[in-house]
Amino acid sequence: MTLAYVDRHRRRIRLVADSGSAYLLDLPRAHHLVDGDGLALEGGGYIRVCAAPEPIFEIEAGDTAGLLRIAWHLGNRHLPVQVVGERLRIRVDHVIADMVAGLDGRITSLEAPFDPEIGAYSGTDHRHGHE
Repeated sequence: MTLAYVDRHRRRIRLVADSGSAYLLDLPRAHHLVDGDGLALEGGGYIRVCAAPEPIFEIEAGDTAGLLRIAWHLGNRHLPVQVVGERLRIRVDHVIADMVAGLDGRITSLEAPFDPEIGAYSGTDHRHGHE
């Protein structure tokens, strides 16, 4: 089942597999599915989750300090960010692209799977006060 980022963080949704078969995802709470996860079927077996290629910006900087500065600004805006080696990936956002350029970052537009960090507190019983 190939899904874009926004369709891989759900609790309940009707999904269509690459084969055309439809399924109802019905979890007790929202869960972030990552590329390679498996969904167990009620009748037995599994469906593999694949991250779909989608439009993203890949960000580079002249040095590590510049990339860390950009990463801090992206995190300060609570944006989902994927770390790929010494590059960052974000969903396409031209306002953020202008900010990155202002911080001397270089942006490349591409189509690739987007699988951002899911957060330090995911999977725990941490309470952050936003509920």
